[in-house]
Amino acid sequence: MILKELDQYLRELLDLQEFEGRDGSMNGLQAGDPERDIKTVAVAVDACQGTIDRAAALGADMLLVHHGFFWGRPISLTGSHYNRVKALMDNNIALYAAHLPLDAHPELGNNAVLAKQLGLTGLQPFGEYKGKKIGWQGRFEEAVSLQEVVRRLGTTDEDCLSILPFGSSEIRSVGIVSGGAPREVLEAIDEGLDLFLTGDASHEVYHPCLEGGINMIAAGHYLTETVGVRAVAAHLESELKLKTIFIDLPTGL
Repeated sequence: MILKELDQYLRELLDLQEFEGRDGSMNGLQAGDPERDIKTVAVAVDACQGTIDRAAALGADMLLVHHGFFWGRPISLTGSHYNRVKALMDNNIALYAAHLPLDAHPELGNNAVLAKQLGLTGLQPFGEYKGKKIGWQGRFEEAVSLQEVVRRLGTTDEDCLSILPFGSSEIRSVGIVSGGAPREVLEAIDEGLDLFLTGDASHEVYHPCLEGGINMIAAGHYLTETVGVRAVAAHLESELKLKTIFIDLPTGL
């Protein structure tokens, strides 16, 4: 598939236009020849040297990531940024980024996939950011324990950044905002939810969680944002017959 056609397909699929002016990331094509023929797409959480090098070694034509190069300001082509760009150019790899659009998507987004993974029903938008809700909240058909939620996430208590068990031992309702959204637990408290799930931990929400009587899991920024790019990869394989590769480069954070 020609890159400019794939770009247009992804822009419509992920509704990139909806997040213009809301997202510091330059969502969409960040590097590459629009006329490039794309046969193999590598997906990863971060556009770092490690993922670029692995994409090159695996023969990928494009690297699709959640965290791209650009966050609302120019970056000089020096140091590590120069090395990353040079590696893309030397290996003729296009770079594509989808940040908030890949958090909010109702089917392929990090939060929607996590909700499905947990087995939540009755999903409703949750987690407002600049006038747009990017997360989801839902309910379990039967109450589960905090440990069962961790198990369904595919991780362990020890590997989570933080678990604050300050709410009900029988969890029925959950709010989810992946990545770096610890402060959104305040919205979960206002909604009367039993559990808030995000990626990052924060000291400043400890006492509000304790006093608000809510459970909170900070499962890891990286862990909560692997699921979206993997869902996009599965979609590209099934709908466009492109070959895809998931590059796993965990940070432990």
